Amino acid sequence: MAISGGPVQGVEPSPEAGAEPRPTGAAAAEGSPGAQAADVALTAAPELVATSIGEYTRAWWKRVRGGDAGVLPVLIGLVGIVIIFQALNSVFLSAGNVTNLLVQGLVFILLGMAEVFVLLLGEIDLSIGYVAGLGAVIVALLMNPPVSLPWFVALLAGLVATTAIGALQGTLVTRLRLPSFVVTLAGLLGWEGLMIEIVNTTNPNSGGVISVTDPVIFNLVNGTMPEAAGWIVMLVAVCGYALFSLFHDGRRRRSGLTAPPLGLTLGRIGVVAAAGVVLVLLFNSNRGVTVPLSGMPPVIPVLLVILVAWTFLLGSTRFGRYIYAIGGNAEAARRAGINLTRIRTAAFAMSGLTAGMAGVVYESRLGSISIGIDGGTLVLYAVATAVIGGTSLLGGRGKMVHALLGGIVIAAIYNGMGLLGLQTAIQYMVTALVLIAAVTVDRLARRSRAARATEG
Repeated sequence: MAISGGPVQGVEPSPEAGAEPRPTGAAAAEGSPGAQAADVALTAAPELVATSIGEYTRAWWKRVRGGDAGVLPVLIGLVGIVIIFQALNSVFLSAGNVTNLLVQGLVFILLGMAEVFVLLLGEIDLSIGYVAGLGAVIVALLMNPPVSLPWFVALLAGLVATTAIGALQGTLVTRLRLPSFVVTLAGLLGWEGLMIEIVNTTNPNSGGVISVTDPVIFNLVNGTMPEAAGWIVMLVAVCGYALFSLFHDGRRRRSGLTAPPLGLTLGRIGVVAAAGVVLVLLFNSNRGVTVPLSGMPPVIPVLLVILVAWTFLLGSTRFGRYIYAIGGNAEAARRAGINLTRIRTAAFAMSGLTAGMAGVVYESRLGSISIGIDGGTLVLYAVATAVIGGTSLLGGRGKMVHALLGGIVIAAIYNGMGLLGLQTAIQYMVTALVLIAAVTVDRLARRSRAARATEG
């Protein structure tokens, strides 16, 4: 566990955020050198102990055997889902359906990202579904007559409101030491009631529905970018990833630290580039039925920016390292001088901010926001998205990319079953089985790591 601000006695912070702590000092003296080396290979990320691709592969396989498979299970599951649905319906991997699938998963992904912030602490936020709805209502009301504020002002106001809601709930959890389950469950009910009251008071004849009239917000999901713009976005994203990876590795080497083999880094860059090319080709394919339709939806680069920003926040800043430290061992983090109250409150605020973003995407996709939004179901999918992707319910382990992967898995399940004409009841049961499988994998992985640590 990476902890900035002072070492915790007996624990050496790992260079990778979210990694398991390693014993030092007297604790490290126990056991043979061979056992210690094996323990390092199991607990450290493979790229930090490998000097060649072969060593990396062996270290990675040791981690998998030790119970830390990373995102491997969800990737295998996603590939299996794609193969099954494509075999049952050849439309599944068509350009139009893949685009529709990704759009369907956007809200799940963003709400999953919101949940990751609090799950890393070992907490939970049950209110984000209606926090998202309330933020969407605020944005829509401020953009529409008679207020008619510019879209960016309305958007800022909505996001400030949802961030404040998250901070308020975080304050109740940290200052009054109330269970986050109870506080956010109360928030689920209270913010739903407030949303309904605001809509009925300001638009009594609207039937509980407020349309999105601003073209910028409406076209965020429903619009398309020029085909050339899609290639530019892909090129910028791949070049940015390549430059960051090479710079990061070079800085580690200049500092005398280990870094991934150059061949491995270049291979990752190649995989990202290939995935980007395939994605842009799909978006730029004609997917219209009655009229030509092609181009990347503007929300895709927006999602990429959010993903990169939140990943950087958790993995490369003191705030993110503190979140992992608290989730891994709150008492050790406190003794290291970390302000638990402030970090926890800030994490809940970030959850509220991200939920507000999800609300804007939700209303953009539908072209309206209604008091009938099912925030209770949305929050369940948010938790499922994060957990299925690989984030632990027990805190201390998870990344933003887990929400991305989990959201795609859930969207693929619903999209594929929808193509097959299966009933909603079947969709719920299948999603439940996938969630149980994900939690089981996480539990077994923790038991395996604990058993190996005891044996060592």
